Amino acid sequence: MSTTTNTKEFVSLLKSLRAVRQFADKPLPPDAVHDIQDVIRWSGNASNQQAFQVLWIENRVTLKRLSELPGYAKHLAGAAAGAVIVSMLDRDELNAFDEGRISERIGLAALAHGIGSSIGMLTGAGRKEAARLLGLPAAHEVRTTVSLGYPAEGALRGGRRKPLEELVKGVA
Repeated sequence: MSTTTNTKEFVSLLKSLRAVRQFADKPLPPDAVHDIQDVIRWSGNASNQQAFQVLWIENRVTLKRLSELPGYAKHLAGAAAGAVIVSMLDRDELNAFDEGRISERIGLAALAHGIGSSIGMLTGAGRKEAARLLGLPAAHEVRTTVSLGYPAEGALRGGRRKPLEELVKGVA
């Protein structure tokens, strides 16, 4: 396969990533889980400190309890798995940046296997409650989650986007 073909396929994959919030009742295959988890390991992070840990959760009761916490992670309830990103250093802006990078990579690795994903966020008291629920030490924070699973019928919607010229502007 030529470099041009590889480039076009890769850009097509990047453009096809969509948030999936409804999932089919189907487990994730071990090879896909391994690939996604290995992508987590190789994800970039500030100063390569790797000051995070990702909890991989497949227990439906735990996913449901996390989905009920304050924030934007309701989709965890129906997911086959959830990746919960735990920040282990008090560096709020860098944590948020690293969590975004990791979350996006999880979604892209999942998409390569035909698995849907949606990034979620816990807010306010939901963060402390998630840490307590997951048995984490006090210095660890939970903010970002990623729901994973095969998309349910009708879960994928069109990707409406503003015109390129409206979103990306050249500056002299």
